[in-house]
Amino acid sequence: MEEAIELSHYLPLSYKTESEQEYLRFLWDAFETNYSGGKYQFAFLAYHMLTMCFIYFNIWQIKQVQPSDFGKGLIGFGKDVEKDLLQATSPFAFSTVNERTILRFFRLIGCDNSKIGTYAKLVDDRNQSAHSNGNIYLSTSTAFDLKIAEVLRAVAEIQQYSKSIVKQCYASFLIDSCDPESREYFDDAEQIQEVLVHKNYLSQNDISICAAYDIASHKDHGNFSNIETLHGCLVKEYMQD
Repeated sequence: MEEAIELSHYLPLSYKTESEQEYLRFLWDAFETNYSGGKYQFAFLAYHMLTMCFIYFNIWQIKQVQPSDFGKGLIGFGKDVEKDLLQATSPFAFSTVNERTILRFFRLIGCDNSKIGTYAKLVDDRNQSAHSNGNIYLSTSTAFDLKIAEVLRAVAEIQQYSKSIVKQCYASFLIDSCDPESREYFDDAEQIQEVLVHKNYLSQNDISICAAYDIASHKDHGNFSNIETLHGCLVKEYMQD
């Protein structure tokens, strides 16, 4: 159970709407209730849905940071689907696409077909569990724990592939937000919360990538002192024990 909670560090710290937040709370509650009751197969279904949310949030970051590449990734989709995804205002819009198909977007961050195939197998495992086929695939805590470990290995790998996207996101944020007089919010903490964390659905693990970012690459920028201040605020607000 403790290992399964590790997924929470990969999920956003804040959401665009209260209904999105409530949806994630509902999934966690479904997971915990079924796990506590020994209904491991149903617990896995809820956990899989949480994992797919993680995938949607990562694809959303690709859409935000590399819109041109995202558009190219839509080649092969139907015209209506392409339009809907290009105009999407929420990561949950990706749920309208077949789960195996949506994983193709990870090619944009360096995942090869073999890796994507590995992640797609998790979808197949969910499908086995979700149909009335007379089989209970996860009947023991040991079997469930092994499956959770497999999921978390995939999630950790995807996070590593997404690292470059998070760095690009943060670099752009620092440049765009280094002038308190022209940005959305004058207060540093509020600017970070609303424009960086909230808008991009950043997780605690994403924030850790931002905190480790080498701001010295911007030392020649005219507002470097403000960049330092912004970065220091992020570390103080989100990385303190």
